[in-house]
Amino acid sequence: MKLGNLIVAMLHTLRLLFTMFALWLTFGWTVRKTRRAFEKELVRQGMSRKDAHRLSHQYEELKREVMSVFMFSYRGHR
Repeated sequence: MKLGNLIVAMLHTLRLLFTMFALWLTFGWTVRKTRRAFEKELVRQGMSRKDAHRLSHQYEELKREVMSVFMFSYRGHR
């Protein structure tokens, strides 16, 4: 393999890794914002903070499931 091809492959790999990391951060941030907004709305409607927190925890669980499915599908194609 030529050195130029190796360098190009490394650059594309780094770009892909950076994009995946940015996607992971963005997804986490969005879930965090959604969870907080959901909690605030439930508390505003009269639910206790503890119960609202427990219900909004489901967003975090869904995020973990989505990430695990994504990682499983990524590992399965290697």
